[in-house]
Amino acid sequence: MTTPTVSAPKQKPENLLANLACNLVAPTVIMAFASGPRALGPKWGLLVALMFPAGYGILDFLRRRRFNFISFIGFVSVLISGGFGLMKLDGFWFAVKDGALPTMIGIAVLASIRSKEPLIHEILYNPQVIDVERVGAELAARGTAAGFDRLIRSSSYLIAAAMFVSGALNYGFARHIIRSPAGTEAFNQELAKMHWVSLAGISVPVVAMMMYALWRLLKGLEQLTGLNIDQIIHQPPPKKGAATAVPPPAE
Repeated sequence: MTTPTVSAPKQKPENLLANLACNLVAPTVIMAFASGPRALGPKWGLLVALMFPAGYGILDFLRRRRFNFISFIGFVSVLISGGFGLMKLDGFWFAVKDGALPTMIGIAVLASIRSKEPLIHEILYNPQVIDVERVGAELAARGTAAGFDRLIRSSSYLIAAAMFVSGALNYGFARHIIRSPAGTEAFNQELAKMHWVSLAGISVPVVAMMMYALWRLLKGLEQLTGLNIDQIIHQPPPKKGAATAVPPPAE
């Protein structure tokens, strides 16, 4: 049974923009546009691209004392792409990699369902999205931990399904787009095109499925806790120095 945390120590919130920039945008741009012979070259391009997810993951761990799953996936993805490029493998293996990574994430999500902290906690049920302390207190007070377990399982199934769809789409698009030999200028252009197609075309249905999973999770938490959405969603602390309303003096 997955027991919701009631009074876990508060962690510093993660900067989502920095996460995306270091784990996705920067490595993609470097591998696609700065790894050619006229720029960094394939070896230095790979090393520089790896620095971003690795550096971000280390700094985030030192800051929050928590393993960053997204940084790990970004590091592995860049490492495999760069390694395949150095070995001059053909497009089939890039298609396998692009399809295998999200599929492996989906399998990991399913495998973690019965663990102490399922991966759904990292993806959706985390302090950046949900006020887990308040929700945990209400679940404990109402004795609805069993219902919470069922909700976590169903949400995990939806996230895993989104990852499997992403894997299938990634493989299909990669097989269609990447046709030139590795190490050529045409190959770098096709790899860049594949990254942007993944971001624009493949991400839309996957993000839609994940948003549906989040909606289902929030509606389930409403029923289990009696809280409304505004109370469940994590609210950022008020900015320092913010003006507070002062009641007028009594006449």
